[in-house]
Amino acid sequence: MSRTPDMVRLLDVDPDLGGLLNDSRREHAERELVVRTHRLPVGPWDVSRLAGATADHVGLLVIDGILSRELVVADHVSAELLGPGDLVRPWQPTSRTGLLPVDAVWTVLSPMTVAVLDRRFAAEMTRYPEITAALFDRLSERSLRLATTQAISQLTRVDRRLKALFWHLAERWGRVSGDGVIVPLALTHRILGQLVGARRPTVSTALSELAEREELTRRPDGSWLLRGDPPDAESLARKPAPSGQASARGQDLMRPARRFEREAQAAEAEPEVVSAIDRLRDALEPGELRELLDRRRGGPEDAA
Repeated sequence: MSRTPDMVRLLDVDPDLGGLLNDSRREHAERELVVRTHRLPVGPWDVSRLAGATADHVGLLVIDGILSRELVVADHVSAELLGPGDLVRPWQPTSRTGLLPVDAVWTVLSPMTVAVLDRRFAAEMTRYPEITAALFDRLSERSLRLATTQAISQLTRVDRRLKALFWHLAERWGRVSGDGVIVPLALTHRILGQLVGARRPTVSTALSELAEREELTRRPDGSWLLRGDPPDAESLARKPAPSGQASARGQDLMRPARRFEREAQAAEAEPEVVSAIDRLRDALEPGELRELLDRRRGGPEDAA
């Protein structure tokens, strides 16, 4: 997987894992929980070499660096970004049932260090259930991030998806500067498209629009600069495009807008129709309205 492994104290490289321990137990854990680390270079990660890992291996804990996992279904790809604190088990098969063919592609985006939480560590960790709980919290947070990214990919207009995505990434990786919030991730247009569910050319166009509005720009070092305020629920909600705006960007909103317009017109016309029927009922003798309606529909009397 890498070159010569190094031995480190787990709580030295990831102090947050011991957040639930009291002082005395933390001191013991710092001394006893020693793990191997491996350094991974940038590029595709061949995880087939890890296929021999047994079920009692806890996993690989990312210490530093950025990793992407791309799930491929036919010609569609969905990406996930992983970073410090994430626990991964890349030797797990992507599809257990085989009913839906799914492939996984792992890529190291920046030099990465992982801690090997093997079966020896699993045995030692039984004395520290607080650390087990902390790892479960990490898995829960990862699940929430995945669900959030999925919701972002369903927003209308790709520029809104990208803006929401970068503010979502800023919560974890962002740094506040005098010009705005810096997201230090050198993400290509292709990966961004996989994160928001859009084709690369569409992503490029949307990024140009955001740059023109000075909401999101790419810095010379490949990182991204966010300006303005994070989007709120109202700005992300599905709504008709403002009048005078180019119809191309709001095309996906036109049908709902027209439907609502027709419903509004129907609601305005309804009182007039009811009033006309009431006047007609008053002008006719009892039973004549029913006879008139039957004739209108081609009822029994006309059929005879």
